[in-house]
Amino acid sequence: MAATRITVNHNGSIRVEDDFEVVDPEGKSFGLSGRTTISLCRCGHSSNKPFCDGSHKTCGFTDTVAARELPVPKPKL
Repeated sequence: MAATRITVNHNGSIRVEDDFEVVDPEGKSFGLSGRTTISLCRCGHSSNKPFCDGSHKTCGFTDTVAARELPVPKPKL
C-alpha cells in the first residue's frame, strides 16, 4: 500500500495525506509549512488555487465519485 493517500471527496476537494510534495509547472515547491494533509480544489472557484478554500460549498459544485478500473494505457509511439 502506498504511503500517500489521495481521497477524492463527493462534491468537494481532493484530500492528500502523508508524505508528498506540491510543485508548480517549473518544479518549484509550494511551502506547505509542515502540513502532512492538504486539500486541492476541484471546483475551480477557490481563491487559493490549487488549494481548496471551501468555495465548492457555495458555488453549486457537485460530483459523486465512485472508484473504478482505468483502461490499460495505450503504448507510447
